[in-house]
Amino acid sequence: MANNSFQEVLDRLEDVNKYLNLPPPIYNRLRCPRRSLIVSLPVRMDNGEVKYFEGYRVHYNTARGPAKGGIRYHPNVNLNEIITLAALMTWKCAIVDLPFGGAKGGIACDTTKMSRDEIKGLTRRYTHEIFMLIGPESDILAPDMYTDEQVMAWIMDTYSTIKGYSVPGVVTGKPVCIGGSLGRKTATSQGLVTVLLEAIKHIGLSQKELTVSIIGFGNVGAAAADILSEKGLKIVGLADSKAAIYNPKGLDIKAVKRHKAEKKSLAGFKDAEQVSIDELIGLKCDVLIPAAVEGQINVKNANTVKARIIAEGANDPTTREADKILNDKGVLILPDILANAGGVVVSYFEWVQDIQRYFWHEDEIQKRLEGIMTKAFKHVLTISQDRKTDMRTAAMILGVGRVAEASAVRGLYP
Repeated sequence: MANNSFQEVLDRLEDVNKYLNLPPPIYNRLRCPRRSLIVSLPVRMDNGEVKYFEGYRVHYNTARGPAKGGIRYHPNVNLNEIITLAALMTWKCAIVDLPFGGAKGGIACDTTKMSRDEIKGLTRRYTHEIFMLIGPESDILAPDMYTDEQVMAWIMDTYSTIKGYSVPGVVTGKPVCIGGSLGRKTATSQGLVTVLLEAIKHIGLSQKELTVSIIGFGNVGAAAADILSEKGLKIVGLADSKAAIYNPKGLDIKAVKRHKAEKKSLAGFKDAEQVSIDELIGLKCDVLIPAAVEGQINVKNANTVKARIIAEGANDPTTREADKILNDKGVLILPDILANAGGVVVSYFEWVQDIQRYFWHEDEIQKRLEGIMTKAFKHVLTISQDRKTDMRTAAMILGVGRVAEASAVRGLYP
């Protein structure tokens, strides 16, 4: 994520304030994070050396409830990126009406070059250093890029060890055997599909034979491909970080998954044409799902997009300039802060279950997730139609408006 990513958040906030006209004290409060913590993390590596890593945790706004947000392990993690993602989490939680504020965390590291023990040492040290910020009532952590349910288990264990008793509610996205929720793994994809199918219905397209390209074949992209092909949509394009494949007749998702598991890449998959990721963005499809990195759809490739709908599975995959180009072309963009909120919705369910020590059936979770995502989509669509604006601006009007209202009601202390 480029260093000006937070500036883009501020620019979008300025755009939306033209509709909201917030009083200056409230508007200015939404322009800066509540608190940012930078920690240095000494870790004893397998060779006996002690190496120092830099970690971050940011609470952007907590007017609506405890801070909530993921943790990423990536060499490019920096404070600017974490503040940006914490801001997006703030709006996202408000759009789907969860009683959470927005947070984010991360460590600048390359876990692909680290052993399991080194990652465990890094995770436990990080938990210890941010201990004063986190907890079920103050800040609940979750997985993000290069972190998973095992990392969440280590965080929960470290936190619980310091507390002296088990505290499952400090993290979500953990294994079911220690208080994780059923349905959490595929929640982001399920939520994305729910919103997408509502949009397809709204435009008046038929689900059958609709073609879809997905950029990113990780947790979100792969599960979305499964769910959509089960529902009769045709997946014609797929990309991972190394390669992209395209077949206008449709891809066999099971065969693609087998190939990916074997070769660790989509490269060389037989029943498809090998293309570049940028080419795939411009190839014919009805629905394009960016589910990989930030800024994937940008000023260089936005003009080539042929899709009718873009459903954002990744965080911040479309730049502000690309947004303008796509809106002018009449592409319906389902923005990340709405479309990929399924993950945080089921994280909320997990947190509630942990606090009550009472767990729900998976079908109940799916039903509740679908209900919340459908309601949020319809709310954003209504604002978009009333204000004659695009879906991202409408989602921001809803999310920022709710956070502003909570901030105003709570007032200033002292």
